[in-house]
Order: sequence, then C-alpha cells, then structure tokens
Amino acid sequence: MDVRGNAVTIPAGGADLPADLLIPAQPVGAVLFAHGSGSSRHSPRNLAVARLLSAGGLGTVLVDLLTPAEAEADAVTAELRFDIDLLSRRLAAIVDWLVSEQPFDTARIGIFGASTGAAAALVAAARRPEQVYAVVSRGGRPDLAGTALGQVRAPTLLLVGGLDEPVISLNRHALDQLTAPADLRVIPGATHLFEEPGTLEQVAEAAADWFHDHLHPQLTPA
Repeated sequence: MDVRGNAVTIPAGGADLPADLLIPAQPVGAVLFAHGSGSSRHSPRNLAVARLLSAGGLGTVLVDLLTPAEAEADAVTAELRFDIDLLSRRLAAIVDWLVSEQPFDTARIGIFGASTGAAAALVAAARRPEQVYAVVSRGGRPDLAGTALGQVRAPTLLLVGGLDEPVISLNRHALDQLTAPADLRVIPGATHLFEEPGTLEQVAEAAADWFHDHLHPQLTPA
C-alpha cells in the first residue's frame, strides 16, 4: 500500500510538539500514539506497530508529548512522565488538531497508548468522547487514569504480557471500572516491553484488528 510520511509540528496547549505522520492513500482511520515513561516518538516498539498499522490502511501519528526542555528535565526528575493530566490535555489538543487540519481527511481517530501513555490516552478519550472512537493499551497503566475510566466511551482493548503479573492485575481492575465495551487480552510469554520474539507482532495484529473494527466507517454505527 502507498504510504506517505510527513513531519509536522502540532500546537498543543502552548507547546509546539514535533510529530511524524504516516498517511496511507485512503486511510480507514487515524491512530494517535501516546508513548510511555521516558520514551518519545522514536520508540522502536511504537514505530514497529505504526508501520504495521499503516501497511493495513490506518494513518498513524507519532508525537513527542514533552518539549525538548521538558524531556531534558524529566530525564532527571522523572516527574512529567507521570503527569497524566498534562499528557492527556496535550493528547486532547492533538485530537482537536487532527479534527481541524484533517491530514487523514475525515478518518475516525483512535489512540494507542503504552505504559503511562495508556492512562493519558484513556483520559484524553474521556475528554473527547465525540472524537475518539477506539483505544488500545499496550502494557498500560490504566489505573493511573483514575475516575476517568468510568467516563470513557470509546471501545477499549487492554493488551498485557503474560509474564507481567503486576500489570495484569492492574488491568483486570481497570477492566471492571470501564463502562465502555472493553476486552483484556494476555499475550503468552511476554514481559512488560514485549521484547520476546513474536510478541510485539501479536500486539500489532490485535491492535490493527481492533482499530479496523471500530474506526472503519462502514463497520461502525453512525
């Protein structure tokens, strides 16, 4: 499939955030990535998932949620990576930008969150219930979304490694609090970062199926 790359800067709540877009010729949806603790838009795991999604017709947005100065400070303090309110507000602003600028035409928007980014993704989905149609969490900390879990309307898929036992427990508890359609899937033999052979591919395939099911305009109700 023909996929075009585009580097942009997205204004988000007073910050200018660099982002890389992968734009298929006729996108069936657009997926915004929310990276995890101490990571960036260059996360090799998110890049791998984004490439698979774009090959299947889904547009992707890989974006730095912190400015360079903030990232430098966070590398020392590790505080901003857990500032779910800040990260979710920036994700919501990026959703607004996607709706306004339409780099993927009128494609519906989903969010793919990893680790702490999954909590920010869920809070952003709760903030933008009319714009976010689906959420996928990879090794996520949905517990950090707090009371926003009960306000999420987007269908949500929670993906957790089978060897990541503490996070499995946190995701099971979050699943009970979600009122939107939701599913928890455990990837056998995977640890928190899904570094074991074939495990990240399973994440990407499950995410692709979920987003196709919930973002494709011909497959979701009006």
